[in-house]
Amino acid sequence: MRFFFLGICGTAMGNVALLLRSMGHEVVGVDKDIYPPMSDVLRDAGVEIYEGYDVERLKAIDPDMVVVGNVVSRGNPEVEWLLNTRRIPYCSLPELLKKEVLFNRFNIVVSGTHGKTTTTALAAYLLKGHGLEPGYLIGGVPRDLPSGSCLGEGNSPFVIEGDEYDSVFFDKRSKFVHYLPSVLTINNIEFDHGDIFRDLEDIQRSFSHLLRIVPQCGYVLVNGDDDNIEALLPITWTTVFKVGVGELNDLRIVDFCEGVSGSAFSLVWKGREWGRVCWQLSGLFNARNAAMAALAAGLSVSPEDPTQISLESLGHFKGVKRRQEVLYEDSEVVVIEDFAHHPTALGETLRALKRRYEGYRINACFEPRSNTACRKFHQETFCVGLGGVDRLFIGPVFRGEMYSEGDRLDTVRIANTLRLEGVEANAYQSNDFILRDLEVKISRGLGEKNLVCFFSNGSFDGISKKFVDRISTLSKV
Repeated sequence: MRFFFLGICGTAMGNVALLLRSMGHEVVGVDKDIYPPMSDVLRDAGVEIYEGYDVERLKAIDPDMVVVGNVVSRGNPEVEWLLNTRRIPYCSLPELLKKEVLFNRFNIVVSGTHGKTTTTALAAYLLKGHGLEPGYLIGGVPRDLPSGSCLGEGNSPFVIEGDEYDSVFFDKRSKFVHYLPSVLTINNIEFDHGDIFRDLEDIQRSFSHLLRIVPQCGYVLVNGDDDNIEALLPITWTTVFKVGVGELNDLRIVDFCEGVSGSAFSLVWKGREWGRVCWQLSGLFNARNAAMAALAAGLSVSPEDPTQISLESLGHFKGVKRRQEVLYEDSEVVVIEDFAHHPTALGETLRALKRRYEGYRINACFEPRSNTACRKFHQETFCVGLGGVDRLFIGPVFRGEMYSEGDRLDTVRIANTLRLEGVEANAYQSNDFILRDLEVKISRGLGEKNLVCFFSNGSFDGISKKFVDRISTLSKV
């Protein structure tokens, strides 16, 4: 078949395009703005990409199926032509995955507000370490796997990141309801995606829909320490296991500790020691990600005894790009980039980094960019998540002109609140102003150690790379 992707340069769209190509299908695509790295990856794989939408070109290509990405909406000329003429079938990306990839596979679906990408990468990594050839689709760039997507072997599990965001403009259900879970993990549930969900209860309702499609022979793994998940239980149609630190969990994380080289913890399955993990990732949240991934992988291999999956390889796991990724390090300055954009994720990541980099001045740079972070949903909780740092640099709200003053996150108010708590906090009108101030305040030769953390789920206008270039130049002077 010949597939035509509308909005092909998104991470998920691009990775699925590569999956279809590996299955022998012909794939072409179009996007409004062609941008790397996905554009380069696709072209290197032989996928033809066009820039800008053109109805006449779509007619000439005459594909068998058009895949509509969720960045495409009504008013797009190719969408309007598809709807008007009905000459070519079209579908959403999740619907395509369900039919072409997931229908005959044993699927591990990784869901939750935080930790999906890392947990998905971990599960695939553990299965490969067990000698299997799993398929996987990861919403990021794994550092331990050759790519973000792989078809794998048909008799091996398929691990997929289960996103609660909506599927496409004509299907507002969460993507994950298409993903046919055999094993479902729910890492956590918090309010997010304020552009499509009204409140926490609305999000919980979507997760309840996902729970209803887990088969009787399947498994649900939940964070047993999360009250927002507990509200969805009990369920009676499938087996549920709880994962966490509390004594009532089926899989427990015990003896957690961390320091300058990473963290360590043990996993205990139903009262029996599974193994001790010593790895370079920080934070209890990452230990929970590992526990979820290990149990999901273990159940897919040996339901009677999931501890047949060895934990030893986790000591070599490097993680995912832009998740506490060290961009630069010398004796005086460490620069880290992280995808965190929700106040809970920001807080947990910063606490872990403070323990790991004890004695460093913590400089947090935050760009409010997601649809939820840009609005006042978490106005007060951002003060909690970002509190406790030494310096805070808050960038302007991304595309702030799209929001009314009453709806837009008040970055000045956050800075003022944290200044009262002893934080040297400032809100900036431009990300370039943050870069300028960083270059002034991160001094060398004074015997002071600085950790600089860039938090954004977008580009942050490239200032992290510019700062690293500046710091590395100064270190050679």
